[in-house]
Amino acid sequence: MITVLGQGYPYDHPLVIAGAVVAALVLLLFVLIMLILRASGRAARMAEPVLMQMSALGQRVQALSDGQQQLAGGLHHVSEAQATSQARVLTLMEQRLAEVSRGMTESLHGTATRTARSLGELQQRLETIDRAQANIEKLSGNVLSLQDILSNKQTRGAFGEIQLHDIVLKALPSDAYTMQATLSNGRRADCLIHLPNPPGPIVIDSKFPLEAYEALRRAEHQAALIEAQRMMRISVRSHIRAISEKYILEGETADGALMFLPSEAVYAELHANFPELVREGFAAKVWIVSPTTCMATLNTMRAVLKDARMREQAGAIRKELAALYADVDRLGARVENLDRHFGQAAKDIEEIKISADRAGRRARRLDNFDFEELAPEPEAARVVQITP
Repeated sequence: MITVLGQGYPYDHPLVIAGAVVAALVLLLFVLIMLILRASGRAARMAEPVLMQMSALGQRVQALSDGQQQLAGGLHHVSEAQATSQARVLTLMEQRLAEVSRGMTESLHGTATRTARSLGELQQRLETIDRAQANIEKLSGNVLSLQDILSNKQTRGAFGEIQLHDIVLKALPSDAYTMQATLSNGRRADCLIHLPNPPGPIVIDSKFPLEAYEALRRAEHQAALIEAQRMMRISVRSHIRAISEKYILEGETADGALMFLPSEAVYAELHANFPELVREGFAAKVWIVSPTTCMATLNTMRAVLKDARMREQAGAIRKELAALYADVDRLGARVENLDRHFGQAAKDIEEIKISADRAGRRARRLDNFDFEELAPEPEAARVVQITP
């Protein structure tokens, strides 16, 4: 670094290179002068051209010096302009930094607000998730309880009976059925619907072949599937046969019965993959129903019960209609009598008004001392009939 007029310049700067060139020229001039002085005795006749060249070289050196001064002045102006531009750039940078800082502050404030809001929403969602997890844990406990219930045949039967009772309770009036009804053969039916003859009371019995259905679901190869299908056929056939033998009694119940399956999945499995079991149930007059089809069947039975009760009450309705017709006739006769009495009373009132008018005229004549002979009135006109 070389300092010129208080301004520092690097070695590769053009002004520094120019100064070095000038110094080299001066040094070269000095060497030439020394050489000329040494060779002046040998080449005196060449002194004048050398002096002329030295004069020209001096002029060039002076010109280079003047150029160097001008270059130094230009560099000074350039330095000042550079300092001014640097100050302007610094001012602009400070303003820009202030704007960026203000923008970053606002952005950070907004980000902090959004973050706080997001954290609040996240806290609410976490609370919701905690409540949902508690419900899931409770539901898991209920599912485990349901699995415990379904794993035992007696509790599974009670589960089916309770579900059947809920469906019947929603579909029929309380006097149209009996739960756990005992038949004449000593058998106890889960539900007995009191339908009129025909068809007569019909039994609904709840069955749940869960083991066979679970075996079908767990079957992982063909042999296990065939065995599970065999178990399903045996279980359903035994239920159909038991219902047909126990709950279809001639002269006491209808000639058919319903087997209630408390699972739509088992019902769908039977109709999808075991249609022969459904046909065997039809042949034995044991109709298989699910919760959905049972509700539809009970609604049909409700319509039958309503129609039967209306037929039973038809005689009483006709009797009441006859009594109502007699009452209406009697009321008409009494209205005619009342109308006749009103007509007679109106006639009597009119005659009373005529008599009162004549009596008033006679009274006015007496008040005026009018003793002229009064014209005799017809005898019939003086008779006033008053009907009590």
